[in-house]
Amino acid sequence: MIGLQMMTHVLLIIATASLAQAEDGKAIKIATEGAFPPWNAIDTSGKPIGFDIDVGTALCERAKLKCEFVTQAWDGIIPALNVGKYDAIMAGMSITEKRKQVIAFSNPYALTSNYFVVNKALRLPVVDNEAQLDLSSQTEANKRALQTLKENLKGKAIGVQGSTNAEAFIREHFGDTVEIRTYDKQDNLNMDLAAGRLDGGLADYSVWKAFLESKYGTSATLYGPRISGGLFGPGVGIGLRKEDRWLADTFNDALKAITDDGSLKQMSLKWFGADLVSK
Repeated sequence: MIGLQMMTHVLLIIATASLAQAEDGKAIKIATEGAFPPWNAIDTSGKPIGFDIDVGTALCERAKLKCEFVTQAWDGIIPALNVGKYDAIMAGMSITEKRKQVIAFSNPYALTSNYFVVNKALRLPVVDNEAQLDLSSQTEANKRALQTLKENLKGKAIGVQGSTNAEAFIREHFGDTVEIRTYDKQDNLNMDLAAGRLDGGLADYSVWKAFLESKYGTSATLYGPRISGGLFGPGVGIGLRKEDRWLADTFNDALKAITDDGSLKQMSLKWFGADLVSK
C-alpha cells in the first residue's frame, strides 16, 4: 500500500511539473515513433518529419505553445507518456476504447482506412477493392465480406506491426485462419513482403500507398475492402495524460482553427496525396 501511495504521489508531482512548465512557456514534449511514414519518419539529419510533425507544429503555433518532438519506440509509447517522459503522442495513433482506458485523446486529426496488401504471385480470387467493411455495423454484407476474406486468405502468412489495432483485428478475426507474424516496424514488414517471405499484411492505406508506389512494392497489391470502425476507432488523435484536460482543450481549439482554414487538408494532400481529414 505504501508503494502505491508513493507512486501516485510521484505521478502527481510529474503532472504538476508538466503543467507548470507549459505555463512558464517551456517546451511541451511530443513523442512520435519516427518509423511510420508518411505519418512520421526520421530524415538524414536525424530530425522527425512527416504528417504528424507538420500537424503538431501547426497546432503549437496556433496555440502559442513551444513544442519539441522526441522519438519513442511504439511498444512503449503509452507507458512512457503516463510516467511523464513527454506530454503528448502524435504517432498515427488511432483513438480506441481500449486506449481510452489509460490515456485521453484530442479530437481526431485524420481518419483511418485499413487494407490488406498481398503478393500478386498468390493469384487470389478477385475481390472488390472499392467496397467498404465497417466493423461498427453488423450487416449481412459486412459479415459476408469478412467471411470471404477469411476463406481467401486461409493458411497465408499475414504480417502486422505489433501492438497495433491491425494486430488486434487479425488476432480477433483471423487467428484461426492465417499464420500471424508480428513486426517491430512497418518497414521490416514491407521488406519481407517485397522479398516474398510474407504473403500479405494489414495496415493503414496511407502506409501502403508509400510502399506500393516505391520500387519495392511492385510485386504487391491492395486486396479487399477498406476496413474501418469497430476496434479501429473514429480516427487518429493526439494521446494525452488524462489529467491534462487543459492540453486537450488547447489542442482541440487549435485543431478546429487549422481545419476551418483548410491548412490541415493541405498537409494531408502533401503527405498522402489524398484528403484523409474530411469526413
